Amino acid sequence: MKDILILHGWGSSAKNWGKIKEMLEIEGLKVFLPDLPGFGQSPPLEETWAVEDYANWVKKYCKENNLSPKGEAGEEAKPQRPQFFLMGHSFGGSIALKYSLMFPGDVKKLLLVAPAIIRVNDWKKEFMAKMAKAFNKFPFLPFHSEIRRAFYRFFVKSDYPGTKGPMRETYLKVVKQDFSNQLSSVSVPTVLIWGDKDNVTPFKFAHFVKAKIPGAELKVLEGIGHIPREEAPELFVRTILESVL
Repeated sequence: MKDILILHGWGSSAKNWGKIKEMLEIEGLKVFLPDLPGFGQSPPLEETWAVEDYANWVKKYCKENNLSPKGEAGEEAKPQRPQFFLMGHSFGGSIALKYSLMFPGDVKKLLLVAPAIIRVNDWKKEFMAKMAKAFNKFPFLPFHSEIRRAFYRFFVKSDYPGTKGPMRETYLKVVKQDFSNQLSSVSVPTVLIWGDKDNVTPFKFAHFVKAKIPGAELKVLEGIGHIPREEAPELFVRTILESVL
């Protein structure tokens, strides 16, 4: 049985991936799907984390769940063999990428689904963010919190107002981590899965990432946006299976 470890995106949880997990397991995969620290049923963070901290947490999770690579029994001289497929969506994609850079010997194949790994200055987003902050000066308006959150999510494309404490500082830290200059160092086989209608991690980055990661393969989900597990679960699962079977 083949093992696949799935890392969900920011604001998501293992529960949201339940249908995908079930569909993959029907096809014979063993799916590992943890709640990342600060999300789902996991306890909140007590300090600010970076993507590297999440990658180290994943390493610990792998050891605890026997996903760490093993050498041939009784033959320590033989090299260790990768044990699992690693897939990450959006923020989870940045963690998966960082993990593959830090522990390349662990991963059979890296699947990056609309990964949040390219961070560029966007004057439109900056303008919208300033507009949102200006809106904060009028907290007495009806439904202020709801409108503010919707403004960030749908116009600024940000989960910032849904965070607080260490999670808010973690969010501010991870959204500044750009991996453009590290892509050429990826040494594990890589598949990019990207919806051509994605406007959260824009599809225009897909070909850039493909060109930077040696030997990367790009699978385009036509007519799909940022969340293929909801928009086209059957197509999404079929694409995953094509990459691992």
